[in-house]
Amino acid sequence: MTTEMICAGFGGQGVLTIGKFIAQSGMKEGRNVSWLPSYGPEMRGGTANVSAVVSDEPIASPIVSYPDILVALNQPSLDKFGPQVRKNGVVIVNTSACPHGCKREDVQIVAAPMSDIALEIGSIRVLNMLAIGIVIGKTGLIKYDTLEEDLKSFLAAKDPDLLELNLTAIKRGMEIGQQG
Repeated sequence: MTTEMICAGFGGQGVLTIGKFIAQSGMKEGRNVSWLPSYGPEMRGGTANVSAVVSDEPIASPIVSYPDILVALNQPSLDKFGPQVRKNGVVIVNTSACPHGCKREDVQIVAAPMSDIALEIGSIRVLNMLAIGIVIGKTGLIKYDTLEEDLKSFLAAKDPDLLELNLTAIKRGMEIGQQG
């Protein structure tokens, strides 16, 4: 089984980190993975997207043209990548920054005010972890335990407060994904 994903948004929203943690977790679970970032020269405020592939088979190319999953953190990203999502794929929409939403009827849409929820949790910096939680809750692409272990090794000493907020965001995202 191969799952191809694109995460897209403005630079600074943690889009590349979404793909990185998905790929790292997939790899730790013994799967084949690829991670291919793309961002504008502005970094913060410019557009950014990442392609991630998690597969039980060898991966021929890291380039994702027709994703199974799209995480769109802003309207320009949804407009650009939304039409490319495979039929019956999953489109995760941050309604806080996507006022026009996704009009497709042949995909599963999980829409939530993700920026607002991240602020409720305590920091906009957890927006990306909320998105990963939605991916896990909706698709089961990676396991929560693998991601938690990865985050703990990355943030435990560096920023323990952010670690707790991130774990809260992932769990909240999983609830949203399971309902959507």
